[in-house]
Amino acid sequence: MDRVSPEARSSMMRAIRSKGTEPEMAVRRLVHRMGYRYRLHDHSMPGRPDMVFANRRRVIFVHGCFWHQHGSDCGLTHVPRSNLDYWQPKLERNKERDAAHCKALRSAAWDVLIIWECEITKKGLERRIRRFLEK
Repeated sequence: MDRVSPEARSSMMRAIRSKGTEPEMAVRRLVHRMGYRYRLHDHSMPGRPDMVFANRRRVIFVHGCFWHQHGSDCGLTHVPRSNLDYWQPKLERNKERDAAHCKALRSAAWDVLIIWECEITKKGLERRIRRFLEK
């Protein structure tokens, strides 16, 4: 049973954005501060990567741990306890779609980096991004 009314739940879900999220903005600020420039959400590419470095043929996705189901050891990942008939297939489709987009990009000779929401505050993210962009 859901703890809030259907109207309140609908309002909460409408407020969730797909672009310009806090994790994405944190990574964008970091990458910009590092001196790299990029395009945002290229609609011509599979999955509309959050950041596209066209001259380097590299893309970065910033995934929310809940929406993209990071893993069982991540504290931000969980499956809701209510309305499982809706949530389990939805979250599984998200994971399958992510894998298909990465495969399509890699087969088109693009390198892909996925940064998870829980990794943004961890040390070493800047080094990891620099290694990815400079290889």
